[in-house]
Amino acid sequence: MFFTSKDEDIKSGRTTDVYFERTEEILKKLNKNPYVAVEVYLKKFPQNYSWGVLCGIEECIRLLEGIPSLNMNCMPEGTLFKEEQPVMAIEGKYLEFARLETPVLGFLCQSSGIATKAARCKIAAEGKTVFNFGARRAHPAITPMVERSAYIAGLDGVSTLAGAEVINQSAVGTMPHALILIIGDTVQAAKAFDSIIKKDVKRVSLIDTLGDEKFEAIRVCQELGHAIYALRLDTPGSRRGNFGQILSEIRWELDIRGFSDVKLMVSGGLDEEEIFSLRDAADSFGIGTAISGARVLDFSLDIVEIEGRKISKRGKMSGSKKTIRCSRCFDDKVVLKNEQAEKHICQKCGSQYMELFKNYIKEGKIIIDPPSPSEIRENVLSQLGFVKI
Repeated sequence: MFFTSKDEDIKSGRTTDVYFERTEEILKKLNKNPYVAVEVYLKKFPQNYSWGVLCGIEECIRLLEGIPSLNMNCMPEGTLFKEEQPVMAIEGKYLEFARLETPVLGFLCQSSGIATKAARCKIAAEGKTVFNFGARRAHPAITPMVERSAYIAGLDGVSTLAGAEVINQSAVGTMPHALILIIGDTVQAAKAFDSIIKKDVKRVSLIDTLGDEKFEAIRVCQELGHAIYALRLDTPGSRRGNFGQILSEIRWELDIRGFSDVKLMVSGGLDEEEIFSLRDAADSFGIGTAISGARVLDFSLDIVEIEGRKISKRGKMSGSKKTIRCSRCFDDKVVLKNEQAEKHICQKCGSQYMELFKNYIKEGKIIIDPPSPSEIRENVLSQLGFVKI
């Protein structure tokens, strides 16, 4: 009914580029199926980024599971990485996984792009809450992936039922403009929400649908009192003017009337730059297109060894490698895979390096269970203090 691939289509390689199928045909005819080592790395970030959040690892693990000769080592999902660093290494008989190169890169490129953008938004908010409201800006078939990628990168909640189920959280949301338009009044819509929706759902009222935001804010709070948790401004760009000033004005009017506990949420076409400029006046942010439509990260997958012989294409360094990291100052280094990380000493702070790669698949079997989305999120948040946007 919809133009989407089934799990079995992805697993069997039907979503691959056709030249891999033709390569298989040629190599089988020539009776060639060497044991190879390949690496995944990023040559250059988009938009002058200096780091990214690795995402899509669990889907890669599920994709590659069951291939008899295959071994996979990689950074754990949620690891921050930089350009020219291996993030994943795969070894095995080439024809057993050749046609899966396309979906491996597809999993990593898009979800890592979304996670990286989400993490940048979280940093810009400087402790304020940030939610993903971008489901309507992406194909619904990938909604769970978008929501999961945004959440594990540090966002505080997601808006769809399917996305919330994947991360084992409750969906978050406010009310649509449609509710206010159909009822015909902002206050009456807020009162209807309060009287009908179960009490464990926070009361967040839109205040930009029919009238001036300041006066709608005052009306809603005076009618519903402290039952209101937050007010959301999704003011159209054509009406915004100085958006920060509008927020400051509302904050003043609420505070002098005893509603200093009511929070202000902002949404509508925001990215990290707008978050940065509004974070002193707003308490939380709903981000849509900037995250769900984030630029993909252009990972490449390349052969670096064939039957133990170090070889690679032009522009790529041969030999199986890994990325290690200073245990104190977050400095990274690329070394050959058999080198021990602790033997390397950081030139910046004098500390030992630590291993980043973990062996997730050995001879086709998963030997480490991937962490939960919440565990990944905590790991990401612990790393964000080392980077800037």
